[in-house]
Amino acid sequence: MHPALLYLPGTRLSLPELTAARLDGHVVELGDAYVPADTVEGVDARAASVAAGIPDRMGACGPTAAWIHGAGLLPPPVHHVRRIAEGRFRPGVGHAVIVHEPALEPPDGVQISGVVVATPLFTGLELALGASTHPVYATWLVRLLEVMPSLRDDLRERLGSLPRRPGRAQARALLRADQEVVTR
Repeated sequence: MHPALLYLPGTRLSLPELTAARLDGHVVELGDAYVPADTVEGVDARAASVAAGIPDRMGACGPTAAWIHGAGLLPPPVHHVRRIAEGRFRPGVGHAVIVHEPALEPPDGVQISGVVVATPLFTGLELALGASTHPVYATWLVRLLEVMPSLRDDLRERLGSLPRRPGRAQARALLRADQEVVTR
């Protein structure tokens, strides 16, 4: 997405100006930004809209990556990130993020509109395995599978190849339950 089509509050226009433009129908909210009303809301537009909320040397993961890949209408209230660079990281002032470990390795992350984002398979796996301890992950997984139904088979295959891991049995059950709901 071209940066000229992305309006962050306080950069070129203030929040009151953007709100007035939204009320007039010229722009719509998308993530943490505003875009022209006729802009196609794709993966690149979603990634660009949350780029300011993702700290440097970090990549989007979990619910944030799921939203970027098309799951759900609104992004999560707090962004989920992983390190993409060596060394430890502490988010600076103005970054409301949840930092996950371990780091996001290159094959599991892709560059979209200047933001490193976990791949759909990595995101789905992370959501499935974490759903037993974070129930909201199950909701994000269902939303992701609604927009990427072919991902379900890849997730089952990947879960089957993983060694024993916490949450694996619950992840398999979640994928089976989700399949039953979709096929009814």
